[in-house]
Amino acid sequence: MKDLSQFLATAEEAARNGGRVLEEWAGKFTAREKSPANLVTEADLASEQAIYETIRSRYPDHGFLGEEGLSEDQGDSPYRWIIDPLDGTSNYVHRFPYYAVSIGLERAGELVLGVIYDPTRDEMYSAVTGGGANLNQKPISVSEIVELPQAMCMASLPIKADRNDVAIRRFLDMIQKAQTVQRTGSAALNLCAVACGRIEAFWSTSLKPWDMAAGVVIVREAGGIVTTCSDEDFSVYEPNLLATNGAPLHQNITEALCVASEPI
Repeated sequence: MKDLSQFLATAEEAARNGGRVLEEWAGKFTAREKSPANLVTEADLASEQAIYETIRSRYPDHGFLGEEGLSEDQGDSPYRWIIDPLDGTSNYVHRFPYYAVSIGLERAGELVLGVIYDPTRDEMYSAVTGGGANLNQKPISVSEIVELPQAMCMASLPIKADRNDVAIRRFLDMIQKAQTVQRTGSAALNLCAVACGRIEAFWSTSLKPWDMAAGVVIVREAGGIVTTCSDEDFSVYEPNLLATNGAPLHQNITEALCVASEPI
């Protein structure tokens, strides 16, 4: 636990450094420029570099995996950092304030730490295995809603998904069953929203490890459940995630998602 608390302090510092870089770059372009993507890529890379340098300066023997091509083997160390320097790219481009920096840590293949920083609200979500989850140093927990018709849910959809895509069918079906279903553009912040009780569930079958690693730890430590959409064991290396505030809602949602996945 001592090591994890030290790692957590470093991760929070790194997340703030990455978030500061994003906000510095944000004023340099608009979504209506001919090629904002190039500038966003530069912002993404600059944020990742700031995060990487902060962590590596303390733990040079650790491994790294990041969205922008960052990949370093950890050698004999059991630790690997999984980094998303900008989760919610489209939101960032349009200055829609729903994007974040996400930093997770694996120990011998097990997720043990998560930090997600929302620079627009100065909200720092954090958790280590066995230590609970926090928002700006204050404990958080999942909601107590148990009925699907009362639940607010989030879903990630594949980019330009066809109307017959399973993800679209699930989305439309769940709109009829839950109180509301939204698509927001940041998996990391959706997981944080589950953890702090702002929403009851989030699911996706199109995410990457860096989208999920930190948030999974935060949800679990806040009292939530994380599985696949069919209620099987979750793996951060498989793009299939369902995070909820827990049973019985979790079971109700997995059943509903499975029904919506059946061939028409």
